[in-house]
Parts: sequence; structure tokens; C-alpha cells
Amino acid sequence: MEKPKVFESEYRFCQILWENEPIRSSALVELCRERLGWKPTTTYTVIKRLAERGVLKNEKSVVSSLVGRDEVRGAEIDELVDKRFGGSTPAFIAAFAKTRRLKKEEVDELQRMIDGFRRSEEE
Repeated sequence: MEKPKVFESEYRFCQILWENEPIRSSALVELCRERLGWKPTTTYTVIKRLAERGVLKNEKSVVSSLVGRDEVRGAEIDELVDKRFGGSTPAFIAAFAKTRRLKKEEVDELQRMIDGFRRSEEE
């Protein structure tokens, strides 16, 4: 399956969906009005657009996701690494580490992740 492309306003919509799914479309319209200030037509348009792209399904006016939060985030990161860092994960991490001061605990966690990747490659 192709990686999902979810734009910023759609991502805010998806966050509401992920927190409340499965949800009737009328209730989703109300939540989007309250949280995003959207008109009903905007919400129904986003539902239709994301359904066409395979991000969610709308069956009998009940909306649920077909793509999870982690999958959307992963696709966004892949696009960023490809577009801005020529596909180089080390270049991405180096730029990230230069602009954000990492705590010791974060560095330790990253090292554990790297060690885990190495072990899984050796098996």
C-alpha cells in the first residue's frame, strides 16, 4: 500500500477521529466545529477526500480510520528525510541533534534503539 499523505489540516482532523473512532459522521462534524471551527461542509469534504485516498472509511455514516497515527507520522518523516536530507537518516539525525539539545535519557534511549536494530540485523 502506498504511504498515506495527510496534510496539516487533515492531520488535525485525524487526531479527532483517532481519539473518538468509530464515530458517527454527525458527531464528528460537531467535534470539528467545536475544536477546529469548521463548517459541516468542510468536515464532510475532508471525510470524502480522505476516504478516496484510503485513509478512512465511512460506512453507513460511521467513520473509522484505515491508517493509524504512527503510519501517518512515518510517512511524513520519510518524506522529510527524502526531500530535505537526500534520503540520509544520519544527516537527518545530525541536523536534529544540532538544533535540539538532547537529554542524557534521550541519548541513552536512542542508543538502545540502535543496539536493538543491530541485534535484529544479526539474527
